[in-house]
Amino acid sequence: MRNVHIKHLIIGAGISGLTFANYCKGDYLIVEKENEVGGYCRTIKKGEYVWDYAGHFFHFNTEEFKSKFLDKMPAEDIIYNDKCTKIVHGDRFIDFPFQTNIHQLPKEEFIDCLYDLFNKEEKENYDNFLDMLYGKFGKSIVEKFLKPYNEKLYAIDLKELDVDAMGRFFPYADKEAIIRNMKNSTVNSYNASFLYPKNGAGSFIEILYNALDKEKVLLNTEVKSIDFNAKTATLSNGDTVEYDYLINTIPLNKFLELPGGYSELIDEMSYNKVLVFNLGFNKRSELCTKEHWLYVADKECNFYRCGFYNNILGAENLSMYIEIGYSKKTKITKADIDEQLKLTLENLKKLGITDNETELVEYCSIIMDPAYVHINTETNKKLDELKNSLGQQNVYTIGRYGAWIYNSMEDSMLKAKELAEKIG
Repeated sequence: MRNVHIKHLIIGAGISGLTFANYCKGDYLIVEKENEVGGYCRTIKKGEYVWDYAGHFFHFNTEEFKSKFLDKMPAEDIIYNDKCTKIVHGDRFIDFPFQTNIHQLPKEEFIDCLYDLFNKEEKENYDNFLDMLYGKFGKSIVEKFLKPYNEKLYAIDLKELDVDAMGRFFPYADKEAIIRNMKNSTVNSYNASFLYPKNGAGSFIEILYNALDKEKVLLNTEVKSIDFNAKTATLSNGDTVEYDYLINTIPLNKFLELPGGYSELIDEMSYNKVLVFNLGFNKRSELCTKEHWLYVADKECNFYRCGFYNNILGAENLSMYIEIGYSKKTKITKADIDEQLKLTLENLKKLGITDNETELVEYCSIIMDPAYVHINTETNKKLDELKNSLGQQNVYTIGRYGAWIYNSMEDSMLKAKELAEKIG
């Protein structure tokens, strides 16, 4: 048992915590409960298969971060792809996003979507996410894809989500853009192209980690309690750490349990959980030979999205990730996981992705808890007030989960760098 003083105490060794440590001036200590760094950006290797905790694809807009990684890796270890994503709709694949590709639907469905698009009732202000969807896209587009898909993804009534729940990541399109796309199809999303390291997203994490002093990273260690007034944290190894600045990157709801006194706010914070399966098979898919991932809105299918690592990496045998959404309060048991794996294999066969000769060779399951935070205006006001108050005590909570926001990995890195420079 020791008492130590640290300038920067960093909770969590995910991409935000490691980035902050790379840029901060003065001493630091990273406390990480797992036995390896990376958080949700870890990579798993089983046999010939390379999997991440979930699909992580990089769209660097910042030259500094792009070169920080790419300059330290052999060029042949980086794969560049133009995104190929489809929506499973009945017996066909529709290009993503659905709303700009309704011309690919069967004729009657296309007419329904087009008619409702031109007769939608737009408003100056919308009450919630679902209200916004109906106002901007009309009944048919919403009910054929946007509503069922997002209900599967977020595992919540869409009326409880903020209008801007997905921010810039939602593929908005007006009538003119939808009509233009019928003749000249274009992809204007933030991730129209992406790069990916051959050895998984963990390759980038290793670059961040290798730049640090390993003795200043405590693995297999948790922060058990925090006293904001005394500026101290008690660790699971019995040490007490006195800090000048506290940088939190673990999920905000779990962080707020450490000082105590926030149970009401924690209960109010909404999010989903996601069960991820990484699956490796003995042969390729005859149906999906170029797709990077598919969206599945049909509620008869247990998963909302599936991705193809082999198509990204150029590997021969089918290697996939599967994502299944759950509500915040659902307890996911081993029995649930076993049942979902069985359903997943059945549904992959029903969709034609696998066939009778396809055998599962390797797999693993991961529970992301939380996975997607639910953006709610009233809760966000309280969280913003809380973060401002904590900042006055030299406590900062950053990253996708630490800040409780919807953003990209690069966004998280930028914020971590900015904070390190601000308080450095």
